[in-house]
Amino acid sequence: MKRTIAFLLACTLLAPPARADSLPRVSAAAAILIHAGSGEALYELNADERMLIASTTKIMTALVVLESCGLGDRVKIDSRSAGREGSSMYLREGEICTVEELLYGLMLVSGNDAASALAVHAAGGEEEFAELMNEKARELGLENTRFANPHGLDAEGHYSTARDMAALAAYAMENADFARIVSAKSAVVRGETIYNHNRLLGTYEGCIGVKTGYTIAAGRTLVSCAEREGARYICVTLCDRDDWRDHAKLYDWAFENYEYRRVIDSQTQYRVAAVNCGGLYAPVSAAQDGYALLERGAQTLLHLELPPFVIAPVRAGESAGRVTAYSDGEELCSLPLVYTRDMAAQRRPGIAERLLLALGRPIYLTGE
Repeated sequence: MKRTIAFLLACTLLAPPARADSLPRVSAAAAILIHAGSGEALYELNADERMLIASTTKIMTALVVLESCGLGDRVKIDSRSAGREGSSMYLREGEICTVEELLYGLMLVSGNDAASALAVHAAGGEEEFAELMNEKARELGLENTRFANPHGLDAEGHYSTARDMAALAAYAMENADFARIVSAKSAVVRGETIYNHNRLLGTYEGCIGVKTGYTIAAGRTLVSCAEREGARYICVTLCDRDDWRDHAKLYDWAFENYEYRRVIDSQTQYRVAAVNCGGLYAPVSAAQDGYALLERGAQTLLHLELPPFVIAPVRAGESAGRVTAYSDGEELCSLPLVYTRDMAAQRRPGIAERLLLALGRPIYLTGE
């Protein structure tokens, strides 16, 4: 039998909660800002509209390559890749590059030739590689995304949405090699220094990626990632003539109005009466810390589910109940409670204690 106790945690944060009418305005045809960890959308505009995505396509290209090839793999550039139209890292037919060098050329200077070379190396050709990209999109649940090529040049049946691109970027940024490459402001490739086209890396505090894009039909597309004080956000704008400013504006708004806060502390201990341990209590705590994205100044409520008492022996790590954090009636985080140390039985339960157990009546309950 369990009972639930609620504790109101008084928060002394001084910043007021964000107002709904304070949402920033952007120039994009479609946009979204999500919290990378939870996927929660804080801002969205036409986020599910299928649109051209230009070279932000290369986020998926890099991800598929990283999951199927070694960074040190040697790639011989053939005629299908050398001289590929559009943005380029100026590969020459017959030269040999590593996968890592091509990934830097792909993500920093948006080399269409690098995209083609990687596709040929990983799958034998661009069309075959696009099949791998679509397979990965299905795996990630990107229902409004389809790829026809690895570089993002306009093509029939090549599209995505702001929401899908944000989800893809959040996933890709969990790959350490991907995150390292897209966060680089420059890199030395084939003896020459190349520079990242993502201007936010040098102009916006906390920006750590990810990819720019442009075609005449798609307009300016941008997927970026910024992180401060443990809060990581992904921002996507599609067909946006003022994308640098709009991303900075959305990030400023998010960092000002929201925080990623610990709402369940694993160091906080509760206790359950151990009826056959000489009046001792079994210590209990959350199995780990719990975090949630909250408006600044929001109050949180904890609900504890604990047994009224426990019969020893007790083993550390055994389940003791559950703790759930709420804010404004919405569940934020729920974690198991566990006993934190072993406790041996000192005697057999008495008749009265056995009777209480049979009746399911609590002998002791505390919220400390």
